[in-house]
Amino acid sequence: MIPYPEGILQTSLMAILLIAAVINAVYQAEIIAHKTGEPFGTLILAVSVTIIEVALIVSIMLSAKSGGELIARDSVFAAIMIIMNGIIGLSIFLGGLKHRELSFRIEGTNSGLAVLIALAILTLVMPNFTSTPGPTFTNSQLILAGVLSLILYGTFVFIQTIRHRSYFLPHTSEDHSDSNSTVNTDAALPSNLKTFFSLVLLLVSLVAVVLLAKALSPSIEAAIESAGAPRAVVGIVIALLVLLPEGVSAVKAALNNRLQTSLNLSIGSALASISLTIPAVAIVAIVFDLPISLGVNALGMTFLCLTFFLSILTIAIGRTTVLQGAVHLVVFAAYLFLSLVP
Repeated sequence: MIPYPEGILQTSLMAILLIAAVINAVYQAEIIAHKTGEPFGTLILAVSVTIIEVALIVSIMLSAKSGGELIARDSVFAAIMIIMNGIIGLSIFLGGLKHRELSFRIEGTNSGLAVLIALAILTLVMPNFTSTPGPTFTNSQLILAGVLSLILYGTFVFIQTIRHRSYFLPHTSEDHSDSNSTVNTDAALPSNLKTFFSLVLLLVSLVAVVLLAKALSPSIEAAIESAGAPRAVVGIVIALLVLLPEGVSAVKAALNNRLQTSLNLSIGSALASISLTIPAVAIVAIVFDLPISLGVNALGMTFLCLTFFLSILTIAIGRTTVLQGAVHLVVFAAYLFLSLVP
């Protein structure tokens, strides 16, 4: 059944507003990044998006009549696939086309990837092998997963911002001067007042992105159901919409020969997505006695292993070309196709 014109107009208007909110979020994040420098600028954007994404997941868990127990798993898994294969792959591919070869520090990237692998296995794979029926944790296991997630993420942020901040900065003085933000570093630093207003506008834009994504989800779900695609695809589409600001920022940084910034933002976003989502859904599930399934199926575990294996090879030497980007994009295309046709 074709939607009536008023519905089409309303959906089109929301889509336009969503694009505008994404563009504004990226612009405000660039101002903040220029003021704070790396890695604080990318950390602010990653955490801001993730906190609002968690709020969206929790609201869906509490309001969903069916399938609510899968929303956290589907969202986190989709975020990992989108970030590690889609965003990173596109950043490396487009950056490689423009600059032939991109370089970055393996110390920080490798550290973030190690934490991400541990978190993903503990929260998305381990539930499949516990004594509970189905891909679930007991309440005590769920609490442990949430606590371990926060400990690992807190340690990573401490290393990234204080103890070994240099690991997340470009390894040459020339790159460092160009890479403190995704804006022109020759320009004067924004004032404290302008930075504060940019932070407020960033949060407003991110809230708008999530609310518009949620408002568009019924139309998306109806289109997916009419196409006969699995329900999990809804989570993928919503994750794509929510991650738009981070994706645009990461790709733009790579095009400006700042792959370090792209990787900081991408891996940091994936870490925040798991580390903040799991404790939040654990609390909600226990307090409201809601069922929750975290373990991915065999196909999902295969994609996780393939993604992490390729990511390790990609960061092995601290330099990338279009080839690594193409490989990650092919895996991402396979993930999208097999999600539609499992």
